[in-house]
Amino acid sequence: MVLEIVKYGHPVLREKGQRIERITADIRQFAADLTETMYVADGVGLAAHQVGRPVLMAVIDVRASEQPSELLVNGQPQNLADWMPLLLINPVIQQATGEVTGTEGCLSFPEISAKIRRDAVVTVHATNLDGKAFDFVATGLLSRAIQHELDHLNGVLFIDRMDVATKASLAGKLKKLQKETAATLAPVKKRRRLLARA
Repeated sequence: MVLEIVKYGHPVLREKGQRIERITADIRQFAADLTETMYVADGVGLAAHQVGRPVLMAVIDVRASEQPSELLVNGQPQNLADWMPLLLINPVIQQATGEVTGTEGCLSFPEISAKIRRDAVVTVHATNLDGKAFDFVATGLLSRAIQHELDHLNGVLFIDRMDVATKASLAGKLKKLQKETAATLAPVKKRRRLLARA
């Protein structure tokens, strides 16, 4: 099922994600829905928060990009196709080295992109849908996508990583997007208030 992607201004995007303690049928279905939503939206990654559910889950698939990526396990390069889509449950970056600047966008910020500084190489620990822990090293676009999605899981947005001048130049667009999001949330809040009084 394709889920609705929430936009900047929605409070869920600023929440800290809840740890997933058990792999249930609900979690499996949510993982499938999150993955389908990412593909339909033509994204390279999607975090649970972006569809309104603040849990520690994200999905990534960098195969369609021309930007290079590498995934290593025990120091050995892996075939990316064997790992994509890459579903991460309770992911943690254990080590990060180097620095690289590149252009990023976000499905929760339509038509907004900026140059963002990220770590060049990350070592990640996560759990898969079988409940098994695994570790890997990522470089290139995969490293960037992982850092972007893990930020979401901690309530951090890519605008928080922009330099002051870039964020200032986008202030008008960001304010407009926030306003549009607030307008879509207003009827929901009003309905909740009416139900509370009933």
